[in-house]
Amino acid sequence: MVQATQTAAMADVPTIEWSDGRVVMIDQRKLPWREEYVTCTTARCVAAAIRKMVIRGAPAIGVAAAMGLALGARELAGKDPEGFRRGLERLCGLMRRARPTAVNLGWAVERMERLLEREAGRPVAAVVRLLEEEAQRVLSEDIAANRKMGEHGQALIPDGAKILTHCNAGALATGGYGTALGVIRAAAEAGKRVSVLADETRPWLQGSRLTAWELKRLGIPVHLITDGMAGHFIKSGDVDVIVVGADRIAANGDAANKIGTYSLAVLARRTSVPFYVAAPLSTVDFSLATGEDIPIEERDPREVTHFMGRRLAPEGVAALCPVFDVTPHELITAIITERGVAHRPLKASLRALREGRPLAPEKPR
Repeated sequence: MVQATQTAAMADVPTIEWSDGRVVMIDQRKLPWREEYVTCTTARCVAAAIRKMVIRGAPAIGVAAAMGLALGARELAGKDPEGFRRGLERLCGLMRRARPTAVNLGWAVERMERLLEREAGRPVAAVVRLLEEEAQRVLSEDIAANRKMGEHGQALIPDGAKILTHCNAGALATGGYGTALGVIRAAAEAGKRVSVLADETRPWLQGSRLTAWELKRLGIPVHLITDGMAGHFIKSGDVDVIVVGADRIAANGDAANKIGTYSLAVLARRTSVPFYVAAPLSTVDFSLATGEDIPIEERDPREVTHFMGRRLAPEGVAALCPVFDVTPHELITAIITERGVAHRPLKASLRALREGRPLAPEKPR
């Protein structure tokens, strides 16, 4: 079941939390107009919330998937061990299909599956409890990783920097604190005077609805611009650094992020503006050699032709709606992770971070 409630504003609004056997998520479709929360008591409810954009952002939907499967385990607790296993396998498939591009979703499902396999001989009730604990660990680890990302990334942000960001990679896109916005937030917390240009990010307007909302709450100066204005401000020297998030990164450093990110990277290269990607190592899909292998989600064209139920385009006009594009690794200055900053060559640096080895010397641009 889905239940919506309104609550008062908080200093740091939680994106998602486990509360007494329920998963509670802020409904990001309603921001910035209303702070409403959706409460799920079933795995199918969580999968629907991911699919319908109640919750979005790669790390956040990874947390949601883990919690959704913990709910599913509670639903199946009365089954015999074989029925429990089969039922949970079906729910894992359902969760994986909710959205295809963000690798954190599949990563979280696999993490829960590994626990299920590891504890196969234990009583069902014990496994249910372990899955709940694991889901909550996914959340706490994500927040901790974001804070470490902020620590590493803020060192790359000069005092007085004018930062451009695209889409929303803040606390709302994660378990808390944020990836790209976490870097900006950490720079501000370190006493640096930073300001932000936030792309509005069509068609869901995550930049205007969510990023600007978060930055305003944090007291970080922000100006909203349309996506088409970014080139003007970059060329005019009004952007010192670009920081974005990612939904999936291939082994070579090619990064999939919200549609429009690739254009910014091309502009950044043309104008010698540093272009940073901030994402946890769980977003790096080492099974994919390049970004050519990253599946790109196509959503309902009505998301382009309509907004809030109202048609913006003439009747009979068709639309296309790819949600992500892929930025080639050669356009990325560095990738900021919780274990450190991967510089060029990105493929070797990312693998070294994954394996805990020293990083190779940075390759000049």
